[in-house]
Amino acid sequence: MSPESRHHRRVVVTSPRTSATRRPRYPATREIDEQTHLGEVYMRSLLRTQFRLAMFVCTVLFCVVCGLPLLFLLIPDLAEVHLLGVPLPWAVLAGLIYPAFVLGAWLYVRQAERNERHFADLVDRT
Repeated sequence: MSPESRHHRRVVVTSPRTSATRRPRYPATREIDEQTHLGEVYMRSLLRTQFRLAMFVCTVLFCVVCGLPLLFLLIPDLAEVHLLGVPLPWAVLAGLIYPAFVLGAWLYVRQAERNERHFADLVDRT
């Protein structure tokens, strides 16, 4: 062996405490069930995520509900427009807004379920 190769030799180091017992890990579901501090953190994160989603949906709903009458008030010429023989404000408020609300509700439920799946995946991983 050359003097250079002796200097680059690898050494394996092992821990002297190979027989030390490890603290058993509890699944996160147990933390939640027993209402420990960690379980509370998990639940708070889920509730915060769902609350943000609900606030976003309520904000959009508020803007639509208050924005449409305001739009028709600020632009009076829109009241003169007819859609299939019905004035545009009536057509929007009586017929077109409900499918939009149903679509929004469907998207909300889908996103809330997605949040819950992400939470379940997080809990199962730990």
